[in-house]
Amino acid sequence: MTDPRDWSRHSPYSDPGRHAVLLDDVPTDIPGLSAVARNVIVHYRGSGLELPATTRNDIHSRWLAITLEIDQERHRKPLAEPRDPTDRVQGCCRDHTLFCVGVLRQHGIPARSLVGFAGYLRPGYNHDHVIVQTYDREIQRWVRFDPEIAEPTETLPTPHDIPAGADALFRTAAEVWHGCRAGSLDPNLFGTGPGSDFAGMWFIHNYVLMQLAHRYADELLLWDGWGAVSLPGGPPDSTLALIDDIADLLIAAESAASPADAGRLDALLLQRYRDDERLHPGTSVTQYSPYGDPPLTVPIARRPAP
Repeated sequence: MTDPRDWSRHSPYSDPGRHAVLLDDVPTDIPGLSAVARNVIVHYRGSGLELPATTRNDIHSRWLAITLEIDQERHRKPLAEPRDPTDRVQGCCRDHTLFCVGVLRQHGIPARSLVGFAGYLRPGYNHDHVIVQTYDREIQRWVRFDPEIAEPTETLPTPHDIPAGADALFRTAAEVWHGCRAGSLDPNLFGTGPGSDFAGMWFIHNYVLMQLAHRYADELLLWDGWGAVSLPGGPPDSTLALIDDIADLLIAAESAASPADAGRLDALLLQRYRDDERLHPGTSVTQYSPYGDPPLTVPIARRPAP
């Protein structure tokens, strides 16, 4: 397996398979790349459009190669050529991000997905969200951007370079967990939406696990379950110390002062991730559904050929 700390190489999820040539032609500048991601993928519940019920299962295309296969079955043209919004592949922030990560890695540019909560999508609330991190070799730092936001807004003036930090407009799941455990953040303000059952400490607990998995080459669906991922309700007491520890390590790795410190922390986190069966998925995951469909056991050991 490719060392997942080398974020310029594909993971099984970002690998475009036989559609690699399509990614070769996609621009890598942040505005241009984000525009192509939005052209290929339409948000299944955030677009404001009435999307076809016949394509709603697009959202379970956890491998980029499958997303590209669906797109090409419908369009048979380069990814930047306009698609009708209702004919695009249905997905969410995770899919827009994985698309961008896949393109950047295809061009040898380090990139990874970052799981957390955005405070700029709805006033007074923090929506679960996934954005892109890419390493800018010229300025020698990781840059965060949101491919779903086309232009600067009043609530997000710099969508192509989102500041980092526990008080920033985008907080990682680890930062939110830490703040909620310390009592400085209200867990009821973090989730899929105000009043949703998919919010609060149990949900944030799961997103720390999701942040860890995405960092180390398992860019799973946001409704996949494995290991220590819990069901609605309070997080189990048996994993509180584990999540506390992992959250602290993730925060430290994200804010490391030097490449040497970052490398040391990533080596430690990666080893923890691989060694602890509660942290990483095995050969299958439980796929839940935002539509309320019955859960399914889905094999993930090998990406299906498109």
